Amino acid sequence: MPGIDESLLEAMRLPGARGASVVDWISGLALGAVGDAPGGDAEATAAETAELARLATESVALAGGDPDGGTDKEPPVQDLIVTNTDSYHLIRFVTTPFESTVFVHLWLDRTDGNLALARIRLAEMADGLVLG
Repeated sequence: MPGIDESLLEAMRLPGARGASVVDWISGLALGAVGDAPGGDAEATAAETAELARLATESVALAGGDPDGGTDKEPPVQDLIVTNTDSYHLIRFVTTPFESTVFVHLWLDRTDGNLALARIRLAEMADGLVLG
């Protein structure tokens, strides 16, 4: 099973990939990054995407809620897609046996990228990612 570096390199093989990172959404720190980052700053991008991830996972409307306070280790949101005029941002939450606070962020060129393919491959990559 691939680690962070191998997974990020795999993400960059996707058509249209501009940059990718693995981010802890609690701290906002990039655990790994490759390629370009919007604005040229991978750490700032990690912090900003972590804020978006936190908002989505804490939103009752988007993430739902567990009224019983169960012990489900699945993230309340599977993925997020943000589109703008020239690119897509895909955020895929990583599921682990322990409570994970990690996601994979892919910055994808809108002209050269294939959003459906990227979403499928990112899900596969996140499912196989070994943290540690």
